Amino acid sequence: MTTHRHLPTTERCNRRSTNIDTLSTLEIVDLINSEDRTVPEAVGSQRKNIAAAIDIIVDRFRAGGRLFYVGAGTSGRLGVLDASECPPTFGVKRSLVQGIIAGGRRALVRSIEGAEDYPQDGAAAIDKRRVTSRDVVVGLAACGVTPFVHGALRRARRIGAATLCVTCAPEVVKSIPADIIINPVVGPELVTGSTRMKAGTATKLVLNTLTTTTMIKLGKVYGNLMVDLQAVNNKLRDRSLRILMELTGLSRRQAQALLKRADGQLKAAVVMHFRRVDLDQAMAILERNDQILRRAIVDARETA
Repeated sequence: MTTHRHLPTTERCNRRSTNIDTLSTLEIVDLINSEDRTVPEAVGSQRKNIAAAIDIIVDRFRAGGRLFYVGAGTSGRLGVLDASECPPTFGVKRSLVQGIIAGGRRALVRSIEGAEDYPQDGAAAIDKRRVTSRDVVVGLAACGVTPFVHGALRRARRIGAATLCVTCAPEVVKSIPADIIINPVVGPELVTGSTRMKAGTATKLVLNTLTTTTMIKLGKVYGNLMVDLQAVNNKLRDRSLRILMELTGLSRRQAQALLKRADGQLKAAVVMHFRRVDLDQAMAILERNDQILRRAIVDARETA
């Protein structure tokens, strides 16, 4: 449709779904599934930019910086979701990864669409969080033109923070004020403009990759085990115990006793086991090895 050429891809009509309201339930499900299968490939096309973004985040974290996601609507909610899952999964402080959504907390559970229209509010949100030049600000905007996000990115750049952006609209990439732009092009949505669908899925995949890979690089994962998890409920306490048993070969009872001596700190318990040291000494070994368990275990074995 030539009249829509000026629109971002995310707002264009999807020709494959123009008669979706006439299809059977199963046909609609199949069509949605067919469209969704294109998303991972679109994200994969951005692998180099994603990797570059991760290296920036890792460097800033090591220098004492933080990561801020900034978005509106679905994008904003996904940023808050990813940020909220980092502390229990990787044992980091809640302040390390933060989500900023236009409209504030109320926008997490109800649509406040007008909140995204003011760039000055985005800038004010950056000021409120006291963003510094050590931090990273990631703009999340499926359409790429959200004023709230642009305002936040511009303020962050003036401060000297690293700026990244995730958008699914290739037409606006050049106008986005960010150092690195991650642009998975998923095409028009099944329901025109409903970026909670493919664009939302692409954004979630990108954010998962950003934080998970960053935490792996920082030593929060050993093998494929989350050794820095916070055992705050029965499920996670059991997972912590199973991980300790797997890494050490201890029985369940022995692992429980070791975790108790380690004050529930899984990484410390592993070092205590391999080095035959107490908790304070294990913590010192971890500190000497930048909290990276693999190095700490090697250190323990070499100096035993």
